[in-house]
Amino acid sequence: MSFIYRRIAFYLVALWSALTLNFLLPRLMPGHPIDSFYTKYRTEIMHNPHFLDTLRLQLGVPHSPLYVQYFQYLGNLFHGNLGISYSYYPTPVIDVIRTTLPWTLLLAGSATVLAFIIGTFLGIIVAWRRGGIFDSILPPVTMFTSAFPAFFLALLLLYFLAFLNGWFPLEHSYSGETNIGWNWAFIKDAADHALLPVIVVVATTIAGWLLGMRNVMINTLADDFIAMAHAKGLSDFRVMMMYAARNAILPNLTGFAIALGYTVGGLTLVETVFSYPGVGFTLVNAALGSDYPLVQALLMLIVVAVLLANLAMDLVYARLDPRARAQ
Repeated sequence: MSFIYRRIAFYLVALWSALTLNFLLPRLMPGHPIDSFYTKYRTEIMHNPHFLDTLRLQLGVPHSPLYVQYFQYLGNLFHGNLGISYSYYPTPVIDVIRTTLPWTLLLAGSATVLAFIIGTFLGIIVAWRRGGIFDSILPPVTMFTSAFPAFFLALLLLYFLAFLNGWFPLEHSYSGETNIGWNWAFIKDAADHALLPVIVVVATTIAGWLLGMRNVMINTLADDFIAMAHAKGLSDFRVMMMYAARNAILPNLTGFAIALGYTVGGLTLVETVFSYPGVGFTLVNAALGSDYPLVQALLMLIVVAVLLANLAMDLVYARLDPRARAQ
């Protein structure tokens, strides 16, 4: 239990540090948050001098000292008050996140899980049959696809497969004429729109899973307990999966947590290419529109996702490897 308490304490300190940095960064940026509204609401301000004061009150534009703002910021976070979005005024930031987060979770979750499962399984196969035809073909092919930047591969596939041939939808997460809801037509339409971005993410990340699993498993296959398992007369499949793969997969599990957390915020360019309305696409638009509350909230969301994923994998790692609990 002391291991779990130490890890939780570490991530709480990391969370506090990230939230503090997240508070300071927007306030160090040049300009004033209210500046973007002068052009947008110039007519209303000219006809109603108090309109700007109303905006300041609604948006919570700070006037108090920095330390007072900091404790107000922590208090608002504790109560789930993330402010009003400038880009989607007068929509609260929390409502914008509720709209965009499910799309990113769908895209990031499905792509990361598929890349992890396919890459890890292929890594097991090529390590078990090292030197064979699969070991000669799969690593170079996956390294070639992973060498492409995700946004560049996204542009290529979008142009050739969606624009020229029409095999995939061009943009967004669903068609405008589809009725949103838990019905088969909407689910199929959303899956069709997500398929090409998922292919891009899987193609550009699968090599890491394959090569990582292959290298660790080759070292594991040289251990004495593998020879002992063969000496007991166990089948090759059981030795491969229950002895070699089970021990070799531990580093990949840790990497899966990191990848899952980072993918939530790492899909920014891919979502932008496909105009996919997730966290990354919204973050780009918010940054371009100087929407500080929304940028701040989305960055906080990404940090929390990374920390939670790492904490979960630390706990799983401790469960699978008793040596970690003894540290």
